[in-house]
Amino acid sequence: MIRKIIQIDEEACNGCGACAAACHEGAIGMVDGKARLLRDDYCDGLGDCLPACPTGAITFVEREAAAYDQAAVEARLGRRAGGRTADGGGCPGQRLRRLAGGDGAGAEAAAERPSRLGQWPCQIKLVPVNAPYFQGADLLIAADCTAFAYAGLHEAFMRGKITLVGCPKLDGVDYSEKLAAIISGSDIRSVTVVRMEVPCCGGLEAAARAALERSGKDLPWRVVTLSVDGRILER
Repeated sequence: MIRKIIQIDEEACNGCGACAAACHEGAIGMVDGKARLLRDDYCDGLGDCLPACPTGAITFVEREAAAYDQAAVEARLGRRAGGRTADGGGCPGQRLRRLAGGDGAGAEAAAERPSRLGQWPCQIKLVPVNAPYFQGADLLIAADCTAFAYAGLHEAFMRGKITLVGCPKLDGVDYSEKLAAIISGSDIRSVTVVRMEVPCCGGLEAAARAALERSGKDLPWRVVTLSVDGRILER
């Protein structure tokens, strides 16, 4: 089948291994000091590895490739870890963790707070590319989980922005084409990406970067990474 899959330029690869660490499917391995795609059917085509590569050695191509095989990936990860563990094993984004915020520890005093969502719908898959509220907007592209992990997301990041949310792992789509159409067709002023620390959120960041490149626009841009326990790791 013809599908989107990663391609690694071995000459550009510096052997740092960041892409292999970022790939939660275990599709990339280090061979003779260079990153290699181990098997086509291990690659889900979401590109979590792309933003991790410091040299830009990884790109997307469309070519004849075996279909992504979730069962094969789970079997590989299970063998590599010596069997699945109590924390869920496999993808770091699915690892089970108990967080202090769930019982209110450290939470601010409860109070009614207004939503800062500026439009509806807010899901990337549902929003029309020619919606009038994109004109002159500061755009926030946020991973679904960020609003639950970071209590102050509305005030710190959503206020005054048009917010689009999504999860490339769950939706199973490449958002870059739609985001590029939105940015190209509207007078977007800036783009902020808020993602989680888990590797599967790399697909959202990669899609936003690709969209900006396709649009040909030079816009103010930043990425904010949140930890699963609600801390800001990078601005």
